[in-house]
Amino acid sequence: MPGPAALILEECSMTTPTTPGRVAIVTGGSRGIGRQSAERLAADGQAVVIAYANSDQEANDAVAAIRAAGGTATAIKVDVSDELAVETLFGRTEQTYGGVDVVVHAAGIMILKPLAEFGVDDFDRLQRVNVRGTFLVNQQAARRVRAGGAILNFSSSVVALALPTYAPYAATKGAVDALTRILAKELRGRDITVNAVAPGPIATDLFLDGKDEATIERMARMNPMERLGTPQDVAEVVSFLAGPGRWINGQVVLVNGGAI
Repeated sequence: MPGPAALILEECSMTTPTTPGRVAIVTGGSRGIGRQSAERLAADGQAVVIAYANSDQEANDAVAAIRAAGGTATAIKVDVSDELAVETLFGRTEQTYGGVDVVVHAAGIMILKPLAEFGVDDFDRLQRVNVRGTFLVNQQAARRVRAGGAILNFSSSVVALALPTYAPYAATKGAVDALTRILAKELRGRDITVNAVAPGPIATDLFLDGKDEATIERMARMNPMERLGTPQDVAEVVSFLAGPGRWINGQVVLVNGGAI
């Protein structure tokens, strides 16, 4: 019996380009907000390629959930900070489904410490994944997304909230904001929208990891809704910007329950 990694490679190599309609790549699509966004886009009728970095099992589970619901999905393992790997991701998507219409770049990492205590190695790691990764994914998207398509990056409401311990992370997301706004203008005339989604505190492992209950409760009450957001809350916005929201372009959309 082949293992999870073998199953994913087999699925990608044996799928034929027979799926009509739109095709979406979702990086970070095996868990959290990325997975919920992938499932929502599949429910919207898009064929989805889940790009993931680590867990073969999580990727297989995400593909299986989409297929069980009647959708179309495959998974490809990729390091978004590797130029050749990102190019290969887009090439294999085109070979499998015939093109790319939507790119949702949800992959990213978070490391939190006061600036004075932040190690250079951690800072470089944040930059490599969050900034270089966004640059490489957006570069391929700009070259390959078809007319009528959408490119969605993930920023963060913490850029505006300016919370202590978030400075290096927020700096990487500020770079994402700049890349998003400028790329939208560079794609003038191609009928491709480019936006960023900037969630506030969302109940995912990325947010919850390392936080005590008091901190989580305090941050949940920062918005007038007085709760943490859910991946489903964010996926609703992704679905809109990836589909009918054609007159929203070059924007950073805050999805935080009114915290700012």
